[in-house]
Amino acid sequence: MQLELIDFGVIEIEGQRYEHDVVIEAGAVRKRRKGPSKPFRDDFDHTPLSVLEDIPWSGDRLVIGTGTAGRLPVMDEVVAEAARRGTQLTILPTAEACQLLAARPAERVFAILHVTC
Repeated sequence: MQLELIDFGVIEIEGQRYEHDVVIEAGAVRKRRKGPSKPFRDDFDHTPLSVLEDIPWSGDRLVIGTGTAGRLPVMDEVVAEAARRGTQLTILPTAEACQLLAARPAERVFAILHVTC
């Protein structure tokens, strides 16, 4: 799958540019709806990734891109849920996540990619 963090706030996936966080589930791209995680914002000084969001758990591996500087907080509950489900969880800055995912066929890509901070 072709993915590249183009610039702060801009990611390109399969030739399509997105200026917001994205969720990829088996190659299908959708906007990340972070509203359910907003109540935790004050605890992290940033809206974290929480288990309240629609996380693509259907794959055997979930890659979380934490932004250009790697600052997206991932709540411990997300890590625990991945372990409970037997899902391999990889958390790294978004540019590195894109490089990792580019080697996988689209139908095997399950990811949440933060495009700022």
